[in-house]
Amino acid sequence: MEENKMICSVCGAIGTEDSLYSFDGRLYCEDCLDEETIVCENCQERVRRNDAFVEDGFALCNNCYDNYYSHCDGCGRLIHNDDAYYEDDSDFAYCRECYEMRKRRPIKGYSYKPEPIFYGSGDLFFGVELEIDKGGEEHENAEILLNIANKDGERIYCKHDGSITDGFEIVSHPMSLEYHMKNMNWKELFSKAIELNYRSHNTSTCGLHIHCSRAAFGNTFEEQEKVVGRMVFFVERHWNELVRFSRRTLETLGRWASRYATISPTTEETYEKAKGRYMGRYMAVNLENSDTVEIRLFRGTLRYETFIAALQLVGEICDCAINMTDREMEEMSWLDFVQRISEDKAELINYLKLKKLYVNDSVEESEEM
Repeated sequence: MEENKMICSVCGAIGTEDSLYSFDGRLYCEDCLDEETIVCENCQERVRRNDAFVEDGFALCNNCYDNYYSHCDGCGRLIHNDDAYYEDDSDFAYCRECYEMRKRRPIKGYSYKPEPIFYGSGDLFFGVELEIDKGGEEHENAEILLNIANKDGERIYCKHDGSITDGFEIVSHPMSLEYHMKNMNWKELFSKAIELNYRSHNTSTCGLHIHCSRAAFGNTFEEQEKVVGRMVFFVERHWNELVRFSRRTLETLGRWASRYATISPTTEETYEKAKGRYMGRYMAVNLENSDTVEIRLFRGTLRYETFIAALQLVGEICDCAINMTDREMEEMSWLDFVQRISEDKAELINYLKLKKLYVNDSVEESEEM
């Protein structure tokens, strides 16, 4: 009995049931089947080539491609999601080789946050974020600065920051104020950064942020909150003096370090209003972090004396907030505050004089970088 003759739906070739293949309701000869369709390497289902992703002969149906595969954001290679590596909390996927390479790069991703290493003694530690610009987001330059700061241990690291045009962010591990002043070689680091054409003050992009360890504020959350409330009250009440100290314009403060504008007669009421006006982390006193309170007031600087003065000022604010009662904080004038500062805080006293914030004395102003 003669076999039934069948026709390929693509080329019209005549075949039999044994020589033609059925797919999606149509008949194909072997050549046309290979030309028109392909088998997914992941699920082994045959699909039309128009409904498949094919790269270097590796085929995936669109469903498998969308749900189980990514492209490495470093080299562009196709990788299975199970073989993808992610940098910190970012959405960028990397193959193992690119991930390992990026881990070794001096400038880390924005979300990079290593386990903190504490330097110095006592309970109160300060971590610094200093943005530098105009010298390039160059790994070679970052490596030079890291070698200076970290020759006796990892004390700083460098990160990408999207708000910086052509530079990066220098971040310190937590250090006591004394360690920042006597052991950390900030002066050498700043000198080299300037030599590499970086600037911080003379930009429209850079800030200096100082994180204060909440653990120093009390043994319980309630105790810590009382201290934080006094810090917020101080900043709100003495805003005009702090604006002058900060070297920022009101426009940049409004964008990156805004005031809560909730001043009330009492610290408690001021703090409650501030928390009720939650506005994200771009506040002069950022309350978003669980382990630190971040003071974001200051314009960036590569001038050592200005940098240390900012640290000393934050240290003085913390000291008042920790050791004063609400009533004492509420009654303290700016003059009362500056008269408390001990003579060993020479950088702070000189800077306050420079900005005419220390009684009526002043000193000659020098150029910022």
